[in-house]
Amino acid sequence: MPKLKVDGIEVEVPQGATVMQACNAAGKEIPHFCYHERLSIAGNCRMCLVEVKPGPPKPQASCALPAAENQEVFTTTPMVKHAREGIMEFLLINHPLDCPICDQGGHCDLQDISLAYGKGHSRFAENKRAVTDKYMGPIVKTVMTRCIQCTRCVRFAEEVAGVEEIGAIGRGEEMQITSYLEHAVKSELSGNTVDLCPVGALTHKAYQFETRPWELRRVLTIDVSDAVGTNIRLDARGRQVLKSSPVINDDVNEEWATDKTRYMIDGLVRRRLDRPFVRRGGKLAAVSWDEAFDAVAQAARDAGGSVAAVAGDLVDCETMYAARELLAGMGSTMLEGRQTGMDYDTSSLAAVNFNTTIAGIERADAVLLVGTNLRWEAPLVNTRVRKAIKRGAKVFGIGPRVDLTYPVEWLGEDLSVFGNLPSHAADRFGAAERPAVIVGGAGLKGAHGAALAFAKRFNLVREGWNGFNVVHMAASRMGGLMLGYAARGGIGDLASARLTFFLGADEVDFTRFTGFKVYVGHHGDRGAAHADIVMPGATYAEKSGTWVNLEGRVQRGERAVFPPGDAREDWTIFRALSERLGRPLPFDSLPGLRERMTRDVPALGRLGLATFEWTPPALPATASGTVERYPIADFYLTNTICRASPTMQRCSAELLHGESFAEAAE
Repeated sequence: MPKLKVDGIEVEVPQGATVMQACNAAGKEIPHFCYHERLSIAGNCRMCLVEVKPGPPKPQASCALPAAENQEVFTTTPMVKHAREGIMEFLLINHPLDCPICDQGGHCDLQDISLAYGKGHSRFAENKRAVTDKYMGPIVKTVMTRCIQCTRCVRFAEEVAGVEEIGAIGRGEEMQITSYLEHAVKSELSGNTVDLCPVGALTHKAYQFETRPWELRRVLTIDVSDAVGTNIRLDARGRQVLKSSPVINDDVNEEWATDKTRYMIDGLVRRRLDRPFVRRGGKLAAVSWDEAFDAVAQAARDAGGSVAAVAGDLVDCETMYAARELLAGMGSTMLEGRQTGMDYDTSSLAAVNFNTTIAGIERADAVLLVGTNLRWEAPLVNTRVRKAIKRGAKVFGIGPRVDLTYPVEWLGEDLSVFGNLPSHAADRFGAAERPAVIVGGAGLKGAHGAALAFAKRFNLVREGWNGFNVVHMAASRMGGLMLGYAARGGIGDLASARLTFFLGADEVDFTRFTGFKVYVGHHGDRGAAHADIVMPGATYAEKSGTWVNLEGRVQRGERAVFPPGDAREDWTIFRALSERLGRPLPFDSLPGLRERMTRDVPALGRLGLATFEWTPPALPATASGTVERYPIADFYLTNTICRASPTMQRCSAELLHGESFAEAAE
């Protein structure tokens, strides 16, 4: 570990660190545009100049200079100051002066750095260069005259997203960043390029000209579009969420977010349920809360103890716990969270958990994907597998061939491959130090026992390593399993219930349910269309809640805005309903509910990874069936919020179904 001095401050940095990283360790700010700690080093912008001794008496780019023993680095000398001012002059030669109308205004690196390190005036009197805007799809808006060619977007697309569709054409002053043939960028992570852009060349198309950053109220919460549990920040103005951005969490999402996470938020204000409804004469009619509660109370009396609850994919643990306790007071334990009909053994939660952890899968050296399109089911886990490949991992797959953005050796679509691996694959797993299997929804049904047998055969669970992983696709799934939302025979065991509560469950086959249906949710989607009573609830942005991600990590989010109209937070609906049924629940506030929930399920009261003991169930070791298709047919329309989002609808139409959209001339 080399020791060096930065402005007289002695620091010690890991071998291979750069001078810029050493300066940061010493608390010195180094201005930069092209450097990003999660991308390869380009050395394009030259803004990070410092003076280094021993060495030539000239400024040097600190991002590309390795830190060495006994170096002396100077960051504030007149030479460095003059050089940085010169670089800023060059960068601003062609940059347009349109800050007042630029969406990046107020949180722009170019603004901040030019103010802190620039001269404050320009000597350039010639005509500025102009570049035509490029089309990159329904997500990213381009104003390429602003581009400073830092190539962050190019490196992100190639290195992280694995979609080599953005690059540079031309040289010198004629260089331009563009998508190839100006086609839409087909990546589930394309919105991250906007965050990476240090100027206003790439901005959010769905967010353009909406607001300024200082007008917004910021709240930290958890994304519910998949089971990864991405940490996000919601920016709201008034009663509307206008922006969703990732928050850095190296254990979960690093600093990335999927396009669903970012852009489905415009569906939060569309097709909303904002008042209770009761079906009369075959049609839903708006009623008061009292009338709705009376109707549910009558249905509960008629049902006796034949009452069930089905949890949807976006529901928080507090809602599921309140519903569970309501049903317990009615003498029922009929709970299910696997609304699409999946049925697997949940006697050991470790056997249905992503045990390697999201960050830990990067260390795997042999990975077997079983019945999972990881690119759509968990895109930010997919990026971690890409990183594992860069470290030398080999990936095999069982299922239909699909582009996962990295090389996969497909072993076929028949799950029986589990018991008869090709010799070279068996040798690879036998010699691996950290082997892993990732089982998706299409593989879990027919190969759960075979996957556990595979884990035993190749010693996937060993000291300091558990390579058995299951990929869930619903944000509520692991929390629901911890709360007992798993009927022995799956959702089919609940179909005969005389009264069923659907907690935001819209993917259910409603034709199987012949009893009275009560839908508690936030969008007028499939669930509301089949319900006898609709009780408007709150989205993830409108309530504080607890969610457990696919690796068993307990996380909490806060409320950003209030629900519209007469809609209420879901747990309060069940609390009020319990009063009407004469069996009041023993809590009146969110802290009180959480205290009771934590008492019953202690793991939900401790933020961070829950601990599940590895006691796999005894299941048949043979796999049967063929993986004909993966569970997700349309990445952009997987839940009610997405289906209400114009941005997600356009992404689906254009990126997946090939529809074309005319762009207005500007």
